[in-house]
Amino acid sequence: MDSKTIDIAPFRHLYPFTSRFVGVNGFSMHYVDEGQGEPVVMLHGNPTWSFFFRELIKGLSAGYRCIAPDHIGCGLSARPCASEYDFRLRNRVDDIEAFIETITPPKKLTLIVHDWGGMIGAAFAVRHPERIARLVILNTAAFLKPKDKPLSWTLKMVRSLPVLAVPGVLGLNLFARGAAWTASAKGLRPDVRAGLLAPYNSWRNRYATLRFVQDIPLSPADPGYDIVEQVDRGLQRLAAKPMLICWGERDFVFDRDYLAEWRRRFPLAEVHSFPDAGHYVLEDVPDRLLQLLKEFLKRTPCPD
Repeated sequence: MDSKTIDIAPFRHLYPFTSRFVGVNGFSMHYVDEGQGEPVVMLHGNPTWSFFFRELIKGLSAGYRCIAPDHIGCGLSARPCASEYDFRLRNRVDDIEAFIETITPPKKLTLIVHDWGGMIGAAFAVRHPERIARLVILNTAAFLKPKDKPLSWTLKMVRSLPVLAVPGVLGLNLFARGAAWTASAKGLRPDVRAGLLAPYNSWRNRYATLRFVQDIPLSPADPGYDIVEQVDRGLQRLAAKPMLICWGERDFVFDRDYLAEWRRRFPLAEVHSFPDAGHYVLEDVPDRLLQLLKEFLKRTPCPD
């Protein structure tokens, strides 16, 4: 079963974009590429997909080239099995690096990142700081977990208890369904909820949502921890980049402790925190965030 089994017709009114595909490290990666001008690359997290950025794409594509890929195993991208793809952070970073090198010319770009997209995008940015014009941060992390900060109980259960996580996440789709009901502080319209959940409509099509959580690196013994350490140390390479941080305060995973860490590391960043928004900040305050983003892009012109 693959992305061809996913019916996006019911929410085309929300996601009216041309689907494009490119080969990335041996797999077909789906992406949206709308508009002309400076490239703005949007990286989603788990369990969302490029659909999450639909309002930004609509609002920015008149003046910018908006590019939003789906990570392998997510959205409308290929659905490899575990014997074909490792589903590790290293794979994710290599995929995005290959994708950006293939899709965009060798010029500066703006990165917009959310959830897992933060670590993946920051790893690319630390590898290639010369490619980064600006950074836009939405409820995510790109550093080691703040000291003494516990992992949320939901992530801990999925990560550590496969006897419950496998039937719950793969069989019942509890992770994606749970996010669709709780990650928005204001609640999602039924058609929006259906759009977010559409790619995760079968056991196999949900595998990436499970592996993302299982792959959270918490100790040096975990695969990917070395990458997180490298990014944690390398964030200083991005200190001079214009940064906009928009944060939903009602996020029980990336809470205000994570926002405080972003502020500590990037004291020059422009920060807007929304007490009425949750983890899916783009679903809760899309108009306010779009206006802030337009102003930020206009105020910080991209160098040639």
